[in-house]
Amino acid sequence: MRLGVLDIGSNTVHLLVMDAHRGARPLPAYSHKVELRLAEHMEEGNRLSGQGALRLREFVGEALEIAEDKGVEDLMAFATSAVREAVNGEEVLARLKTETGVDIQVLSGQDEARLTFLAVRRWFGWSSGRLLVLDIGGGSLEIASGIDEQPDAAVSLPLGAGRLTRDRLAADPPAAEEVRALRRHVRAEIARTVGDVARYGQADHAVATSKTFRQLMRIACPASPQDGRVARRTLKHADLVEWADRLARMDVRERAALPGVSEGRASQLPAGAIVADAAMDLLGVGELEMCPWALREGIILRRLDTMPES
Repeated sequence: MRLGVLDIGSNTVHLLVMDAHRGARPLPAYSHKVELRLAEHMEEGNRLSGQGALRLREFVGEALEIAEDKGVEDLMAFATSAVREAVNGEEVLARLKTETGVDIQVLSGQDEARLTFLAVRRWFGWSSGRLLVLDIGGGSLEIASGIDEQPDAAVSLPLGAGRLTRDRLAADPPAAEEVRALRRHVRAEIARTVGDVARYGQADHAVATSKTFRQLMRIACPASPQDGRVARRTLKHADLVEWADRLARMDVRERAALPGVSEGRASQLPAGAIVADAAMDLLGVGELEMCPWALREGIILRRLDTMPES
């Protein structure tokens, strides 16, 4: 069965087409994404601007044409932090449904954490034991931990790399005072949740998903030509600490020139590194392994789980 997932995130809007069958591993067939940056289209009062809504409408229309061309049988659409928190988010989505027929579901932060956790569990399997999963998005940080497919703890914090950059880092490169203030804020927010996660026990396997972690890994632990596409990729906290400081002292052009860093994400990397450093430190994580599956795959896996057997 060919399934489509339309992911409306704070930074990127993404259509992922996958061939998926119950009991089988979903295989990606096509991917189309645009850095729409909805979080930057918020007006005073946290309203999604008319321009932001128009660009979203254009992308949804484009995604529908692509999905039809690619033979998608079932399209699932969801929105995360930016739309969830916009005061006119429901109004924008209702208009989109009327104009396009696409029913876009708004996921809670906890649902994001749970579905990402499911994808990571399926990727690594039961032998990983207790999993700890960290995901830094544009608008929020998700933390989940558990021994089964449903996490014992699922937390979402307003610590996305895009949000923090927009709200707390004005200069380029950011002023030292801004960086210190952001670091204090991030650590205080995460520290409030550490007990809720740690009470269930130490993780056997700590895992990261998201573009932010992937780019930090590429910077701090670059792959060698011998690694191959399926090599185990990790991010060590000791390496990240050094880079968190260095990234904050670079301007956006210097960051964009680093290997594996996209120009569109370069401005957000200092904030992303500060969040990653704080999460690893406060949760006692020395090393994170990257997982190629995340929220979109979790959405598809949950859909397959609920389908009747043929």
